[in-house]
Amino acid sequence: MALPPRPDLSRFQMTAGFMLTPTRFLESCHERMGDYFTLQPQPGRTLVVTVDPEAVKTVFSGDPDVLRAGEGNIVLAPVLGSGSVLLLDGAEHLRHRRMMLPPFHGERMRAYGDAIAEVAEERIARWPRGRAFPALPEMQAITLDVIMRAVFGLDDPARRRAIGAPLRRLLDSVGTRGRVLLLALTSGRTGRLSPWARFARVRREADAVLYEEIARRRADSGAAEGDDVFSLLLAARDEDGEPLTDAELRDELMTLLIAGHETTATALAWALERLVRTPAVLQRLLEEERAGDDAYLDAVVKEVLRVRPVLSIAARRVVAPFEVGGHVLPPGVHVAPCIYLAHRRPQAWPEPTAFRPERFLDGAPAPGTYLPFGGGVRRCAGAAFASLELREVLRAVLERFALAPAGQHTERMIRGSVTLRPSRGGMVLTEPLQPSRPCRSSAATTA
Repeated sequence: MALPPRPDLSRFQMTAGFMLTPTRFLESCHERMGDYFTLQPQPGRTLVVTVDPEAVKTVFSGDPDVLRAGEGNIVLAPVLGSGSVLLLDGAEHLRHRRMMLPPFHGERMRAYGDAIAEVAEERIARWPRGRAFPALPEMQAITLDVIMRAVFGLDDPARRRAIGAPLRRLLDSVGTRGRVLLLALTSGRTGRLSPWARFARVRREADAVLYEEIARRRADSGAAEGDDVFSLLLAARDEDGEPLTDAELRDELMTLLIAGHETTATALAWALERLVRTPAVLQRLLEEERAGDDAYLDAVVKEVLRVRPVLSIAARRVVAPFEVGGHVLPPGVHVAPCIYLAHRRPQAWPEPTAFRPERFLDGAPAPGTYLPFGGGVRRCAGAAFASLELREVLRAVLERFALAPAGQHTERMIRGSVTLRPSRGGMVLTEPLQPSRPCRSSAATTA
């Protein structure tokens, strides 16, 4: 059961590289070790990383009773809760997944699109004009408001603020790698100045508003008839006719908040950063949108998720001997297809670092080479919703503003709490479109 080679680094160096400079660290390991390498970034945690498309397919199609993604996501438990679909495995995972999938399919997506467009137009109208600003906080505000309307079904602004504010404080408490590191170092400590104690207090406040809203909805006989995700989850029943418990509902709502808010906001910030750095792509997108053709916008979204994936790996914990790429992995090891490196594999993506949406106009990527939403039975249930939100928000920005870069240099990918975010928050410069000109010329998209 020999593991793939590991870099000649101490555990501290591995941890620092993986946490502080994740993309550069992964690229270095891949260059030195090849398509399979072993990391030990934390005590008791061994990670076998692979970039081989065949191995990626093997992992994503593997027996979920042998490859447990829920155990691979255990680090998210303090925020999401043990009943989150992201932390469950086996029959319980399938039970929750079947109950969560229906809200993200069919005609309901049309209603979500209308809500997203409305939120985007309201928020974008308040953006600064003629000066540089980071796109990420603005996109976080948009995606949180979308969650409040499409997921929680809250039309009243006062109630959106009352519920959204404590949830935002909870997200901010784990919003940077530094805060996450402090929480890890002080886990369980209850002293008055302990970062963990402060996090636990903020979490209790967020839980209180969630449980209060759950109780209010359960007491309302017509609440389960709404078309928002919250109402649909209240009405959902498993094969035995049982609903989600209050604790399970809380954990899934928190999962939708984290997975559908921070990741999408990060992708939107990257989308603007990439568009202003590639004027030819921005100009073609404007022209295609004027012509009413959405194919190129869809390709832009896919290319953003390829060249700037918001997550670096998709880990599974091995619970029985598992063979991949000629290596038999023992129980306890985590096997992790690397999303970031797979999206930069030259054999699959010519000029892999170039931002070229045209790649996605010529057909689907080869299996095992494009993984923005994971794969197999663990593929993100809200993938269609996220893609819809990316398209609608970008369209709303392009209809109102001309975009230009702020500064000369491409932004680096740095680790936030979970996502790989722009190092300066996706700085952009916006100018209102002239009323008589629906789109700007290519000259206006340059610095």
